[in-house]
Amino acid sequence: MKAGAASSKFHYGWVVVLITFVTLLVSAGIRSMPSILMLPFEKEFGWSRGGISSVVSVGIFLYGMVGPFSAALLERFGIRRMMVVSLAVLAASLSITPMMTSLWQFEILWGFVAGLGTGMMANVLGVTVTNHWFVKRKGLVVGMLTASAATGQLLFLPPLAKITVDVGWRYAIYTAVAVMVLLLIVVAIWMRNHPYDKGLAPYGEQELVKPAPFLGHLFLAPLQALRSGLGSKTFWPLAGTFFFCGFSTNGLIGTHLIPACGDHGIPEVMAAGLLALMGLFDLVGTTLSGWLSDRFDSRWSLFWYYGLRGLSLLFLPYALDATPAALMVFSVFYGLDWIATVPPTVRLAGKEFGKEKAGMIFGWVVVFHQIGASATAYGAGAVRDWLGSYTVPFVAAGLVCLVASLMAVSISKVRSSVQQVSV
Repeated sequence: MKAGAASSKFHYGWVVVLITFVTLLVSAGIRSMPSILMLPFEKEFGWSRGGISSVVSVGIFLYGMVGPFSAALLERFGIRRMMVVSLAVLAASLSITPMMTSLWQFEILWGFVAGLGTGMMANVLGVTVTNHWFVKRKGLVVGMLTASAATGQLLFLPPLAKITVDVGWRYAIYTAVAVMVLLLIVVAIWMRNHPYDKGLAPYGEQELVKPAPFLGHLFLAPLQALRSGLGSKTFWPLAGTFFFCGFSTNGLIGTHLIPACGDHGIPEVMAAGLLALMGLFDLVGTTLSGWLSDRFDSRWSLFWYYGLRGLSLLFLPYALDATPAALMVFSVFYGLDWIATVPPTVRLAGKEFGKEKAGMIFGWVVVFHQIGASATAYGAGAVRDWLGSYTVPFVAAGLVCLVASLMAVSISKVRSSVQQVSV
């Protein structure tokens, strides 16, 4: 059966991509907020850097752990419904945050509730949307949706940091809640689960196909996907490199760069601007990475991304003690491949495990990413409390990235028989 709207030049899948992009952007902006709240919480509540970091660590861990199961939930209940529920839960959690007075309350609201809420709107959402709506341009779309995480910092952190400094952190929270409520309305009205809902074929196809119902168990299907992944020689280097990816990105730089800049006398708003600059260049770098993953060997792309990131992190301690120009150089250099590793990793997972399992397998790979991020989010804060400096965590992250670059090229070439279902 031919798609009824196949002749239309504009495909509704691009509207879905735009809505997903904005949703992931807002989710990433909310998830990065503890980096601008850390110093105000230290002053107002007297909480230690390590204590606040432990909350961030739990949130990052749960954000990753929910990924494989969110893939199953998205397939079972539909993308739009799960996005609406997640945004509503996240907005409710943030609305209560200004009332908290104890660290354990912050742990519940941001460690558990926000961690689970943002986990439903993670990279797995982007992979699921791409698999439903696109046959062609998959690498490009995954790159765009992955880049939205960095773009969230680009748009959110500087104004939220400015609000925090000028009128207080509570007003920054209220601003974030207002944005989420507006986004929830947009998702409820215009988001769609599958091209079939609009009488369309996926982008790049002509045949209108009804989506297959999800027949697996919501909790067993992800575990079964994990079992098949554990037996693959490709899964472990993908998981290992992504562990180091999380160790060196959102767990370390995303959480601790602003406090580290504060230790060196750099104002909070200026430090947030550095993260925003990274987000700007990552939008370019990760989108380009998606385009390249459609054309070149993803293993060698990962080799260069991890290697260059490692060198930039080894440069960071010097940049913090040098001139502002040195920090600008770091922000540009590091930002270009902040999460450029995602499109080639998604492509390798899709080639090895096929379209049907790609979302859940990638979700488990992301779990390892978030375990690494969780470890360094807490560990870097604890080391800073102990040594009074972030130098050791920054150097350690740089070295493990160099290890990850070597792991990437050790990945065996995937069987040609599954090339047709690549992501």
